[in-house]
Amino acid sequence: MKTEHLVAGVLLVLLLSAAFTVDPVHNGWGLKGDEATYTAMALSAAYDGDLAFERKDLQRYWAVYTCGPDGAFLKRGKMVRVKLVGRWPFVRVMRWGDAPLDRLYFGKAYIYPVFAAPFVRLLGLRGLLVFHVLLLAGIAWLGYVFLSARSPKAVALTFTLAFLVVSVVPVYAVWYTPEIFNISLVFYAYFFWLYKQVAPPSERFGRLGRFVRGPWSDVAAVVLLGMVTFSKPLYVLLAGPVIAWPLWGVWRRGEGARFLWRLGRAAVLGAIFAGVAGGLFAINAAVTGEFNYQGGNRRVFYSNFPHQTPAMTFETVGYPTATNELDTSAVLDRRDLAERFVRNAVYFLIGRHFGLLPYFFPGLAALVLWWWRWREIRGWHVLALLAVLGTIAVTLAILPYTWSGGGGPVGNRYFLPVYAVLFFFLPPVQSLAAPLVAWAGGALFTAQLVLNPFFSARYPYYNLDHGAVRLLPIELTMVNDLPVMLDRNRVQIKYGSDPELSLYLLDRNAYPPEPAGLWFAGRRRGDVIVRTREKLTSMRLRVTSAVDGNVRVSFAGQQTTLAMKRGEPMDVTFEEPAGVYADRGYSYVLSVKPSDGMVPRNNDPKTNDRRFLGALINMQGTVGN
Repeated sequence: MKTEHLVAGVLLVLLLSAAFTVDPVHNGWGLKGDEATYTAMALSAAYDGDLAFERKDLQRYWAVYTCGPDGAFLKRGKMVRVKLVGRWPFVRVMRWGDAPLDRLYFGKAYIYPVFAAPFVRLLGLRGLLVFHVLLLAGIAWLGYVFLSARSPKAVALTFTLAFLVVSVVPVYAVWYTPEIFNISLVFYAYFFWLYKQVAPPSERFGRLGRFVRGPWSDVAAVVLLGMVTFSKPLYVLLAGPVIAWPLWGVWRRGEGARFLWRLGRAAVLGAIFAGVAGGLFAINAAVTGEFNYQGGNRRVFYSNFPHQTPAMTFETVGYPTATNELDTSAVLDRRDLAERFVRNAVYFLIGRHFGLLPYFFPGLAALVLWWWRWREIRGWHVLALLAVLGTIAVTLAILPYTWSGGGGPVGNRYFLPVYAVLFFFLPPVQSLAAPLVAWAGGALFTAQLVLNPFFSARYPYYNLDHGAVRLLPIELTMVNDLPVMLDRNRVQIKYGSDPELSLYLLDRNAYPPEPAGLWFAGRRRGDVIVRTREKLTSMRLRVTSAVDGNVRVSFAGQQTTLAMKRGEPMDVTFEEPAGVYADRGYSYVLSVKPSDGMVPRNNDPKTNDRRFLGALINMQGTVGN
């Protein structure tokens, strides 16, 4: 048996064994993100063969989770009739009234739960983990095949594992949401499209080899991309390179005669893509009465749910949350528009919470090496890069305050499927140096996440208290979407008056405010976001140290170090601090690092305060007229 086959087999057996034996409810630390909706959908599809939410679905969910589907998106369906007519578009969709009151529908894309349903039927919720392991195994195998076509097998295996293991991917493997499904669809699609560009010549290859080298592999690619576009329309541009590729090079001498043939092929691929994506939306309309699974009469539910008691109905216990159009107030907020886009682009690349550098390092390494080897750039590279950049630009433009996916995720979950495309930029590599750099750089940021993915997925803010990630900038355009928002005791804390400040304690090195001020732990740097409605003209800090020593204080990038005596306050004022405007407010970062500290309990037996206190900060801002 070949070494690479043995390694792959051992890893697959280990991961499947873990998936089969783990308790997805208790080991999963409760519901995360949109899990409530997708797990309820998967259970309904698996055991009822439908996508409706009825009383039996609530009872089944409660039996599994010992609670209701907190955070579930449900919608009221419409009665629909489709009629053929004699004029364009030849189909008429008629809606009237609501569906029966005892039948609600899920307000998310159904494709992931439907594909996962057979696994759930066989294995319960463990089936979702098994499904994810098999999807990732498919990525690993196809990635290895793609790279080994041009590089030594050891290099191919090492980089493929780095791409999956030392990125944020393993954390999403334990999320029961479509992220792993979506990245798999994109990866498989690009493999089917591109393998023929790198496949070594072979006199003998089987039916599968002929398929991936032939034109039908492009059809498979657009079918998969149509599916992922239905799952998340944000990825529609990723189909562009596959559809446009037949037209590449028509300007060359001798290619003009084949232009119509090439154009026809591109049109057919585009029609198949549109037909798959549109057909899936049409199925949603046939089931729920709405093409848009996030539109219509859609609500989110917490603690209380429809069908729980006769008094608890869709209208009485739900919160409206339809997404029929973009948040125009955010998209059209023109204050600092250009600066905000540029700042978001920087955060997208190197942000502490969502950046490509800390959470997708292997893909970024592949892109840098590809650029370094610019003589080997091909047309398909250019089209793929345009699709990636276009998707990023559209995301930043239409979601300026929530481009990472919403809900305080680990890394950027919206970028995860796009990350699959970066794999294919890795040029032929003969040395293990590049894969090992990918391993080292990725592990520097994500090792603490990957070693305990269940905990990291449930408490993403704890892993930001330490490590190399704290060297990176905080995404101040995304304040109300940071992971710390999941801990309501540490965010939007009201402080002071005239002006009133809103505090976000980003780590456990800053303690909740007291009447005297805000304590910071000794020997550690604590970061706090200070947010105001109006722009500050100055910020005065009164600093009191718990021990003799130095206190380094930074506010909005202005920094000073104070030589402190215990109990003797010092004032420092920062004039015209540079705040970042976003979402109708200004944000500033306060960082404090005392050189030492003390434990009150060790000095005064009458107190039970066991904190390691370093410096007390009292803040007073001023705003202009």
